[in-house]
Amino acid sequence: MIDFTLVDRIDALLPQTQCTKCGYEGCRPYAQAIAAGEAAIDRCPPSGDEGIAALAALLSAPVLPLDTTRGAHGPLLTAVIDETHCIGCTLCIQACPVDAIVGANKRMHTVLADLCTGCDLCVAPCPVDCIAMIPADRNWTPEDARRSRQRHQARAARLAASNPTLMADAPAPVDAADAGAADAPHDAQRKRNAVESALARARARRTGGK
Repeated sequence: MIDFTLVDRIDALLPQTQCTKCGYEGCRPYAQAIAAGEAAIDRCPPSGDEGIAALAALLSAPVLPLDTTRGAHGPLLTAVIDETHCIGCTLCIQACPVDAIVGANKRMHTVLADLCTGCDLCVAPCPVDCIAMIPADRNWTPEDARRSRQRHQARAARLAASNPTLMADAPAPVDAADAGAADAPHDAQRKRNAVESALARARARRTGGK
């Protein structure tokens, strides 16, 4: 039987980038695998050596070197879409684990940089290779991790609601009241601003910047 208190403590030490480089569908499933003794603590490139050391201390386990077959630890990256080549296929939107990409079918898409986790899951699905990962020029913070966890949970719940067969796999929300009360209005306004900005740039290009 899985000790979900331990899962919570492990999950709290993971970066919540939801990148799946560990081989699991997000940080929470990886935490569950660690708690169950099914996965080693060395499979999270975003955490790097510091994260591995924290997990080792929690679990009273030996510190391991990062498993670099999962990827290398490095500075935070953010996705950027070349809007001149975006065809509006929505595949990147579907791939983003934290709903950090906004746009509509056959309309250009935009990445909300302050929500992007740098997971790069949006890059491979793009059929026109118009997404690049660039340095974010900032550090990933505990507040970033908190918001990312909430957004990932909200996305999973939304997808599960639209597909009842997924309900059993949807993660239970943590701090859901805080997320709904504090983040939703701000995120909605940010999305509207990003979309309006992208459309304004498109109109400017079409009119030669006039």
